[in-house]
Amino acid sequence: MKKLVDKIIIVTGGSGLLGSAILEKIREEGGIAINVDLSQTEEKSHFYPCDLTKEKCVKELLEKLLQEYGRIDGLVNNAYPRTNDWGLKFEDIVFSSWQTNVDIQLNSYFLMCQRVLKVMQPNSGGAIVNIASIYGMIAPDFSVYDETDMTMPAAYSAIKGGLINLSRYLAAYYGPKGIRVNCVSPGGIFNGQPDSFVSRYEAKTPLRRMGMPQDISPAVAFLLSDEARYITGQNIAVDGGWTAI
Repeated sequence: MKKLVDKIIIVTGGSGLLGSAILEKIREEGGIAINVDLSQTEEKSHFYPCDLTKEKCVKELLEKLLQEYGRIDGLVNNAYPRTNDWGLKFEDIVFSSWQTNVDIQLNSYFLMCQRVLKVMQPNSGGAIVNIASIYGMIAPDFSVYDETDMTMPAAYSAIKGGLINLSRYLAAYYGPKGIRVNCVSPGGIFNGQPDSFVSRYEAKTPLRRMGMPQDISPAVAFLLSDEARYITGQNIAVDGGWTAI
């Protein structure tokens, strides 16, 4: 039986690698998945462009969605806005860049949560899934980045860690109103990274492989569904066992 029949669910960043898999899974489960992004994929139905860092744009988006759908049953906060200098080593990060990335990532998640929760509250129900990361839970293993130009951006860890605890706060605050808020924390997702990184990462992971977007989307769909009706304030790591060892 399909889990999300006729549920109206917003997915931010739905045009990206993970977002597109989440949209597809929601639709497989019978839901109406709304892609909110700045860039449009080939899928044109239920697409709404919006700069999630702009309060006016978010306000207008929610007004439009309410006019067209009448309600919102779910939100997946998945967008990943970042500056052009994202990915610098810690000692090279310019403070203004740090400030901007915290603002456009963590604060845009707050803004979407706040606006959507206002819409959900009169209906005494709804579910939010915030996409966090294993690096919001634990420190990075920097050895997997050896022999590459890659690193784990410091702001990413700070933002994802803050998002996990914000989700717990919202779960406690809105639980009496029948609204659930949870996180999914993916492990490393394969996206054409250098072979040396992939081999080191996979050697450290109990399941001996990196994740794929289709590994993450079922957990998101589950948390949005009524099957998870007694789950809130949780952070589910979907990481091949990385955080277990």
